[in-house]
Amino acid sequence: MMSHIHAMSYYLGAFVDELARGGVQDVVISPGSRSTPLALLFAEHTSIQSYLHVDERSAAFFALGIAKAKKRPVALLCTSGTAAANYFPAVTEAYHSRVPLLVLTADRPHELRDVGAPQAMNQMNLFGSFAKTFIEMALPEETLCSYARATATRAIAAAAHAPAGPVHVNFPLREPLLPDLTLSDLWDRGSRSFAYTIVEEGVRHADEIALARLYGKLLETEKGLIVVGDNNNDELAWAVTMLAERLQYPVLADPLSGLRSGSHDTSYVLDCYDTFLRTWGKKPDVVIRLGAMPVSKALTQYLKKHDDAWQIVVDPGAGWRDPVLTAAQMVYMDEVAFCRALTETKRTETVWMQTWRHINAFTKKHLQTVQTYDEMFEGRVITDMMKVLPEHATLFVSNSMPVRDADTFAFTNEKNITIAANRGINGIDGIISTALGMSTVQKPLVLITGDLAFYHDMNGLLAAKLYGLHAIIVVVNNDGGGIFSFLPQYGEKKHFEALFGTPIGLDYAHAAAMYGATFERPSSWKEFAAAIHKGLANEGLHIVEVRTDREENLRMHRSLWHTISEAIEAEYGHEN
Repeated sequence: MMSHIHAMSYYLGAFVDELARGGVQDVVISPGSRSTPLALLFAEHTSIQSYLHVDERSAAFFALGIAKAKKRPVALLCTSGTAAANYFPAVTEAYHSRVPLLVLTADRPHELRDVGAPQAMNQMNLFGSFAKTFIEMALPEETLCSYARATATRAIAAAAHAPAGPVHVNFPLREPLLPDLTLSDLWDRGSRSFAYTIVEEGVRHADEIALARLYGKLLETEKGLIVVGDNNNDELAWAVTMLAERLQYPVLADPLSGLRSGSHDTSYVLDCYDTFLRTWGKKPDVVIRLGAMPVSKALTQYLKKHDDAWQIVVDPGAGWRDPVLTAAQMVYMDEVAFCRALTETKRTETVWMQTWRHINAFTKKHLQTVQTYDEMFEGRVITDMMKVLPEHATLFVSNSMPVRDADTFAFTNEKNITIAANRGINGIDGIISTALGMSTVQKPLVLITGDLAFYHDMNGLLAAKLYGLHAIIVVVNNDGGGIFSFLPQYGEKKHFEALFGTPIGLDYAHAAAMYGATFERPSSWKEFAAAIHKGLANEGLHIVEVRTDREENLRMHRSLWHTISEAIEAEYGHEN
């Protein structure tokens, strides 16, 4: 009879090998005892890149970042107990932002559960509804290697299948835990010359008759808009702009949509709607929505106000992306296929299109005046960064203010810059780790984050130190939660600073020194540009701190919006 060690080695080796055969290229491992056999097997497998991250919360977001960049499943591995629980924030983000993760947790065997054994807790369905699938693996047996391979394939398919998301696989393991890595056929048990099970997924299409009826209505409707939010489809920018040209509909493009930067036609792309919709916005007869709900609150309010318009939500993941409850029609099909289906007719340019394009240009001209500000204004961090970044760079923007400033000040360009964020549930935890995970794939990468989000994930800086990652982190330090100054809580002066402003008064130069990063604190925009250029030209981690004043930043934002609103009313009148 085969020994426990050999049975475990073959069984878990089959699972790890099948992940590699199924296209998993990366695993992020946190140290622990119960996960020892899987950790060693991952490290031994030459087709999978292993990353070590001590803090499980940061490790999970680091894996999330890699998966966001590669658009393929990434594995996570930890030991039993609270280690697995620390994955929870990243798992919820992955679920809501549709990022594929394989969450692998080691566990005590069944006889050590609910009996007071150390480091043991109930890990069954630990992530609840946030895991697309939960799989409790059988205890290792050599005869179950085919089962291990089939389950690995199943987990990959479940994570990647639209809508993508996290899959939780729990491994009960008995001691001894050291696998035999000297076995000559370690990776061969239960294997085939191809992936154990090939999973084919087609593109989702809608009924042709229903589509024809819908497109006929669109061609009869001149006053339409296309709204595009965060999405995972690299082909969508070209498809959407083609649809916009044929229908002559303006495209309100969220900064995370992939439409604001690239070689596609941006003449239909509006990038300043968050500002002008506060004052002006003609009533549409139809709205086509693709991707996640955009960041802009002004756009959300505009759509809610015009809920009598025919609002169509296109979703390949068959979800219910309608937080304003205005959708009149859900179309469950591939977004690119939806856009390309309308190929026969082209409408000539309309007054509707000209009007929206003109007010966008008018608003942009006023917004661009921030580039003349001498003060360290948070909005100018975005405009200057977009000028400095080279082609094909990645800009990761943190919640809460940086992503909103990106919405306002990230204008269209031809640089093919990727703008990314964690907008699944909009948290400020794990921001550094997610960005650094993306930096393993997408280079160069710059993260713009607030000081509180930076503090939340300082442990995440370890990955840059361990793996020599090249990234620039711009810390917009207003000593507290700047977003709350824009919310009603700001009026509660008695308790505002203690409960919402939350100044913590930390000197982040010490964090930079601890993790081997360079640190600069520019006092002018010329020095800021020089610091970014220096960071782009030199490998390693670079932290650039921009000191701003929360009160002054609030005043400058409000003054700018007020000035533009008055200019729009004088030029166009008030229509929203």
